[in-house]
Amino acid sequence: MQSHSIRQSPWLFGFIGAAVLFVATIIVSRGGGASATFHAAMAFSIFSVLVAISQMLVITSGPGNIDLSVPAVLTLCAYLGMGVMHGSNAWIPVGLLVVAAVGLLAGAFNYAAILLLRLPPIIATLASSFVFQSLAMNAGGDATIKPPSLLSAFTSLSVGPVSVLAVLVVLLTIGLAIGLKRSLFGRRLLATGQSEAAARFAGIRTRQVRLISYAGAGLFAGLAGFLLAGFTGGAALNMGDTYLMESIAVVVLGGTSVAGGQANAIGIWGSALFFNLLTIMLNSFRTPVGLRYLLTGAIIILIVTAATRPLTRT
Repeated sequence: MQSHSIRQSPWLFGFIGAAVLFVATIIVSRGGGASATFHAAMAFSIFSVLVAISQMLVITSGPGNIDLSVPAVLTLCAYLGMGVMHGSNAWIPVGLLVVAAVGLLAGAFNYAAILLLRLPPIIATLASSFVFQSLAMNAGGDATIKPPSLLSAFTSLSVGPVSVLAVLVVLLTIGLAIGLKRSLFGRRLLATGQSEAAARFAGIRTRQVRLISYAGAGLFAGLAGFLLAGFTGGAALNMGDTYLMESIAVVVLGGTSVAGGQANAIGIWGSALFFNLLTIMLNSFRTPVGLRYLLTGAIIILIVTAATRPLTRT
């Protein structure tokens, strides 16, 4: 009965995997640095979650939908946001508005390419990523554009051991989880992902739903870039590179079906913590880059195989 309940809740595997890795880290380090490891994993999981939410919205909208432009949108928004603010705290609201607008437009551009050019999402978003990355290069070149001091302070702000930004993102994921289940758009998104034909028959404007999901993906990717630039000390051309495959892995490990129509916002946190703890642990062991990628990929495949169950269509 217990194994059946876990099988019916695949998002638990991310949390279980994260707990196992954390315990293993404590054992190997003999208790030393356990707190620092957890805080580092939590800090970087914030951005993994935001990027994964971006990917989750698109994947949920139906089979074959994926956004490979997420890292490029993240980088472009970081450069434009930092560039507009010029390091001035007074310009932070303007920078945030620019990031939101650019993220929404980037997502809408992706869906327009898919719809008007009749391209598969994987091809359309990959092509778009080169456009967005080129714009980022023109916006900042090879330079690292520094964030305002207030933004940097906010992304690192803690009340005792608790990160304020982490709490806000947790609340965001809870709100998103509720919205997916209870809001009108959430139900339409899930219905579109489960069966586009049935959704259309029910009167749902599936193209509009997918447009909103792609635009929302751009918005969250842009927000992740804005906050990540503040946390790491500035926008850089390679800042989004690690999030390409990670965003997909975190979404799948978190319990979202790659076939669409099933999303789990809460599960993203477990898989994000697992992924970041795994990276920290392998780095602490000074594992060679090639072997690190091999081990990471193998572990993700094993967990996805164990955690993923077919989505029952009705």
